[in-house]
Amino acid sequence: MPLTPAPGANKSAARGNGLALLALLIAAAGAGAGGWGLWQLHGMEAREQQQLSQLQDGRNEALSAAQSLTQVGRTLEARIDQLPSVDELESRRRLLTQLQGEQQLLNQRLETVLGASRQDWRLAEAEHLLRLASLRLSALQDISSATALVQAADEILREQNDPAAFAAREQLAKSLQALRSTLNPDRTGLFLQLGALREQVAQLNAQAPVFSGEGGVLSELASEGAAEPQWWQRALQTLAEYFRIDFNADRNIRPMLAGQSLTQVRLALSLALEQAQWGALHGQSDVYRQALQQAREVLDAHFDLDNPNSRALRARIDELAEQPIAVTPPDLAPTLNAVQAYIQAKQAARLQQPSETKPAASAAEAAEASSQEALQ
Repeated sequence: MPLTPAPGANKSAARGNGLALLALLIAAAGAGAGGWGLWQLHGMEAREQQQLSQLQDGRNEALSAAQSLTQVGRTLEARIDQLPSVDELESRRRLLTQLQGEQQLLNQRLETVLGASRQDWRLAEAEHLLRLASLRLSALQDISSATALVQAADEILREQNDPAAFAAREQLAKSLQALRSTLNPDRTGLFLQLGALREQVAQLNAQAPVFSGEGGVLSELASEGAAEPQWWQRALQTLAEYFRIDFNADRNIRPMLAGQSLTQVRLALSLALEQAQWGALHGQSDVYRQALQQAREVLDAHFDLDNPNSRALRARIDELAEQPIAVTPPDLAPTLNAVQAYIQAKQAARLQQPSETKPAASAAEAAEASSQEALQ
């Protein structure tokens, strides 16, 4: 018969199992808590190591910065030691002030000298322009160029803005008025017109005489009579070849020129017109009119005026011969003398002002002496 445990024993065994399970759970919880604590402790140690490393790096950087600051401080101290003292700085300041004053004085003197030089150059230019205008009038009688040159000289004197130039400008105004009222012939136009006439000369041809019969009256007498000419008819025929009887001899009939002779006549006429061109361009009235007279004589002697070309050329030569080419230019000598007198007076006035130069020189010497004392 099997044994059955008692009810009290079963209860004691179940209670012991429960306690063992509880103890196991408590042990597991304690082991988990201990592991978590160890992990936290390990993490704290790692953070402490990192912080210690950062602190070490910061300490190294601070040491480097301190060393750099120390080096910069030493450099600054060395530079400060090299700086001049207060007395030396004050001496240099005074020297700089004196040098600046001397430089300003020299600049003023330089501007004065350069201004005077520019004025002298401009006045010399005005005098040269007047001389050139006088030369153009005497050599070429060029009124237009002389007027422009005198006008330019007047502009230079106007730029001076000097009341002492009144007399010179008055003479310039008189000369300008005299030039503007002087007859100014168109010499260039005359030169070109004569050139056109020279080209027309090449188209001229001498007019050949036209006779009504072969031998004139002698030939007609020789042809009358029998069919067989007599001895006297043959004699008249022979004479008709050497002599001519013309009852209309009052007509102006000119012989026909040969080819070479016609070329020579054309050349002579062209040379006469070319000489007239030279006289017109240089204002030589005698040469101009003499050359045109020679051209008329050549044209009348060798060409028929009944020809339209010859007649038109002769009429044009007559018209050009009446054109005035010589002028009486005004005398610019008084104006030139007035400008020269003004220039001499201005230079004399500049030389009589030494009082402005002496103070400047004394100021420069004083500045130089003070600068030498400051350097010492």
